[in-house]
Amino acid sequence: MSLRDFLARFRPTGTPGAGVAGVPADRAGERAAELEPSLALLADVQQEATRIRAAADREAEAIRQGAAREATVIVEAARARVAQMRQEAALAVRRAAQEEVRRIRSAGDRTAAQVHERASQRLPALVDRVVADALELGDRPGGGP
Repeated sequence: MSLRDFLARFRPTGTPGAGVAGVPADRAGERAAELEPSLALLADVQQEATRIRAAADREAEAIRQGAAREATVIVEAARARVAQMRQEAALAVRRAAQEEVRRIRSAGDRTAAQVHERASQRLPALVDRVVADALELGDRPGGGP
């Protein structure tokens, strides 16, 4: 568009004060004609953007579906391992309980051995005392207490 055409847009349509009506300029048409080449270039860009968005949507959907499949596989594998993990956990608890039983039994055996040892050490003295008390009772007149 030339400078002359541009300035013609601002030319009055009639003589001031004459009252003669002129034909108004088609400003909307002029603007559309002026902007049309630029907007036509943007149309190609807009189509490209639409194509890129559609491709991104397809790729995102493929990623979502892949993630869903992977999650399903992970959950199934975890469910399959539940029984094995329970058995392993129970085995660990059972081993710990058996070790605790062994320690308690061993402590009990040691205590019983100590009691037995003390009893065998004290028994002869107690037997001697009981025999002495019995003989003393037998030596009393009347044989009673």
